Amino acid sequence: MKYLVLAIAVVMYGLVIAFPHKKAWFTLGAALAVAALGVVSPAVIFGELINWNVLLIYVGSLVIADLFIYSRVPSRLADGIVTRAPNLGWGVVFILIMTGLLSAFVENVATVLVMAPIALALSDKMKVDPRRFMMGLAVMSNLQGTATLVGDPPSMIFAGFAGYSFNDFFFKDGKASIFFAVQIGMLVGAAYFYFFYRGMRNDKVDLPDERVKSWFPTLLLAALVVGLAVISFLFEGFSILSGGFVFALGLVGLAWYVGVMKEGRAQAWRLVKSLDWETILFLVGIFVVVGAVSETGLLEDLSAFLARLVGDSVLAGFAVIVLVSVALSGFIDNVPYIIVMLPVAAELASGMGLRPELYMFGLLVGSCLGGNLTPFGASANVVAVGMLKKRGAAVSFREWLAVAGPFTALTTLASSLFIWFAWR
Repeated sequence: MKYLVLAIAVVMYGLVIAFPHKKAWFTLGAALAVAALGVVSPAVIFGELINWNVLLIYVGSLVIADLFIYSRVPSRLADGIVTRAPNLGWGVVFILIMTGLLSAFVENVATVLVMAPIALALSDKMKVDPRRFMMGLAVMSNLQGTATLVGDPPSMIFAGFAGYSFNDFFFKDGKASIFFAVQIGMLVGAAYFYFFYRGMRNDKVDLPDERVKSWFPTLLLAALVVGLAVISFLFEGFSILSGGFVFALGLVGLAWYVGVMKEGRAQAWRLVKSLDWETILFLVGIFVVVGAVSETGLLEDLSAFLARLVGDSVLAGFAVIVLVSVALSGFIDNVPYIIVMLPVAAELASGMGLRPELYMFGLLVGSCLGGNLTPFGASANVVAVGMLKKRGAAVSFREWLAVAGPFTALTTLASSLFIWFAWR
C-alpha cells in the first residue's frame, strides 16, 4: 500500500508539472484514488485532512482583495507616492515597495494587476523599457506574500501545520518572526532595483487622476488585519475563528457591493466566479493526498533519508532545505511542495534537538522566494510576462533570469541569514 500511494502521488505531481492549467483535476483525481483504496476514510478526509480554516481565509481574503482593487484606492495611493517622491528613481522603488506591502495582505496576482497600469504609464512617461519595472512588481509581490498569514496559500498552510496565529507571524515566544525576515529581504530587493533606476532625471510625472469609488473596502481590509490580530491574542494558535471571521468579512463586502454600490447580483456572481477556485480545489486534493502519504509512513522515510544525508550538521540541513526549495520552486508549484515538506522539516529539526521553526522558516522562504527565479515559477510572474507580451515587449527566459536571478539570490540570502541568527 505504501508504494501504491507513492506511485499515485508521483504520477499526480508529474501531471501537475506537465499540465499546470489542469492541476485541480489531477489532485482531486488522486484524492479519489487514495480514498477508494481505503487509505483514508471520508470521515478523516472531511474532519481532519481538509484544512477548512485555510480555505475560508483564502476565499474571504480573495473577495476583499477584489473589492479593494474595485475601489481604486491602491491606484490613488500609488499616484500620491509618485508625486511626492524626490525623483523618478525613488518613485519606482517606492512603487515596488508599496506593491510588496499590499501583497502581504492582498493576493499576489491581484496586486500585480492593479499596480501594472501605474508601472506601465510611469515607464512610458520616463521613456524607459517597462520590462524591468514589471518584473519588479511580480518578484516583490511574491516576496511579501510570505510575510503574513493572509498573504499567500503557503503561509496559510504553514500556519495550519505549525499552529501559528496571525500575530505569531510578527513575534513568537519573544523572537522576531517570519515577517521581519521577509522585510530584510525586501530592503535588499529594493536596493537592488534602485541600482537600475538611480540615475533617473528629476522631472515630475503627471499620471491620470484616480477617483476613489469608496473607502469601504479599505475599512474591510483594516478590519481583517485588526480582527485577526485580536483573535490571535484571545485564542492561542490557528483558530477556526480566523477563517470564519475572514469569510464573514467577504460576505459583508459582497452585500455592500450589491446593496450600496448597486452593482447587481449578476455582477456579484461574476466576481465570485472569477475567484481562484482552481487553487481552492487544488488545495482540497493536495490536503487529501498528502494526508494519505503521511498515513503510510512515507514522510517519516523521507525525514530519515535527509537526516542521513546532512548528518549532525545543523547548517548543512538548513542550507539543503533552503537551496533545494529555491531550485524546485522555480519550476514546480510550491503549494504541494510546502505541504509535503513541512512535516519533514519539522521532524528533521526535532531529530537534531532544534526548534522546528529554523527549518520550517527556511523551507517557507526558500520555496516562496524560489518562485521568482523563472518567468513561470509563480502566477504573478506569468501575468506580468503576459501583459508585457501584449505591449510588444516580450521577456525571454534568459532576460527574466538576468534580472530575477540576482534578486532571488540576494533576497533569499538576506532572509535566510536573519532566520539563522534569530532562530538557531
